Amino acid sequence: MSLDPGNPNWEFLGMIRDYRSNIDFRPLRENDLVEDHQITVCIRKRPLNRKETTRKEVDVISVPSKNQLVVHEPKLKVDLTKYLENQHFRFDYAFDDSCSNDLVYKYTAQPLVQTIFEGGMATCFAYGQTGSGKTHTMGGDFHGKTQDCKKGIYAMAAKDVFQLLKSPKYRMLHLVVSSSFFEIYSGKVFDLLANKAKLRVLEDGKQQVQIVGLTETIVDSVEEVLKLITHGNSARTSGQTSANSNSSRSHAVFQIVVRSPGVNRIHGKFSLIDLAGNERGADTSSANRQTRMEGAEINKSLLALKECIRALGRKGAHLPFRASKLTQVLRDSFIGEKSRICMVSLLGFSHNTFFSHTVLPVNEETSVYVLPAAASAQVPDNPPLVDANSQPGSSTAPSSVPPTFTRPSRSPAMKRGKKSLKTYPQQKRGHLLKGASEELWFQFYNVKNFVKQTDDKKKTTSKMDRLL
Repeated sequence: MSLDPGNPNWEFLGMIRDYRSNIDFRPLRENDLVEDHQITVCIRKRPLNRKETTRKEVDVISVPSKNQLVVHEPKLKVDLTKYLENQHFRFDYAFDDSCSNDLVYKYTAQPLVQTIFEGGMATCFAYGQTGSGKTHTMGGDFHGKTQDCKKGIYAMAAKDVFQLLKSPKYRMLHLVVSSSFFEIYSGKVFDLLANKAKLRVLEDGKQQVQIVGLTETIVDSVEEVLKLITHGNSARTSGQTSANSNSSRSHAVFQIVVRSPGVNRIHGKFSLIDLAGNERGADTSSANRQTRMEGAEINKSLLALKECIRALGRKGAHLPFRASKLTQVLRDSFIGEKSRICMVSLLGFSHNTFFSHTVLPVNEETSVYVLPAAASAQVPDNPPLVDANSQPGSSTAPSSVPPTFTRPSRSPAMKRGKKSLKTYPQQKRGHLLKGASEELWFQFYNVKNFVKQTDDKKKTTSKMDRLL
């Protein structure tokens, strides 16, 4: 296969093409079985955008099967020989760049619609870096600056809700459907259907979270839902960042509520969430104070959401939903046997955007950020799988996924143990603590506490020695 001689990354491009030529690709298809999970974790790869194509960037992600994704990380040996490190990740479903929103919806949000008619709470949210395609997935296709809401998960879920409402099984229940649309920006809740009126989130005597003053509109058709979505999207907070000129800076929550008539009791609720794009602290270092504060608040709420999902997957007794406004308003989605959650992680995959935004460098070592965040939500406390048969300098792959895997060793940050955070430069400290690596944040936090406890013990021992 001919390579572009003007491409500065032509060697890595050739290695990736050689690797793919030896893989038997079996992507997700329309007729594949839809599996039933309480927590479903999916990954979606977006195609190269126009800017990335112009810069001749390299596609570093392959989706060989319906539940696996491979990241090709370009690396250099000591003698400057180039090679690939191929990392394998498993999910419930993996969508390549050819998958449409309809196919994504079929395996993510559509299986959850039935839940709300059976008295359950369902949640589907899009998670990923800014510019990775979250708003496109949830809201629909963009034609210039206008958005076609009919092709988004919001509208497709509403369509299925009304179809089930008219089915013989649920027609006799005479259920009433209503919708609300609000955003969470900088820890505050605003109503997108009422001129962004500020709302209060309170907990009643039954320990149920209530959003006081939220506009809830009764809807009778998909067209009415589309009008609400269009109106809400036009009022949503957005801003310019270093990674995206029109980045969503708030978490948008669109809810479809099914109520029993007369008693006004919630029969079921479907929360569809377009999360704000998360960014590293290093990416916002040149931004103004407001942008940095926005990024810190976004990362804090995403960390709280991840911890709640992990606790739910572990069947933990305590769910830390009070850690942020986002998890607080979604409390009823985390509790109860009938609650179901689907997480769709979006990836931008060119080698520059992926390894400068998705991969967090720590002292010459790298650690993929978005992928383990999704993988750990699927299998709590499980690090991603790494190809043990991938050797430095090798650019080819076996005909199928290697059966032998090894777990990556503990990070160098944990092995250093007693090294204090104060020894790092100020910029790197901010990068580590604010910059979106939840795992490293907690690791450094625990190490710092361990060092403090050790120092306290030493001081106590020295005092005892002097007394003796």
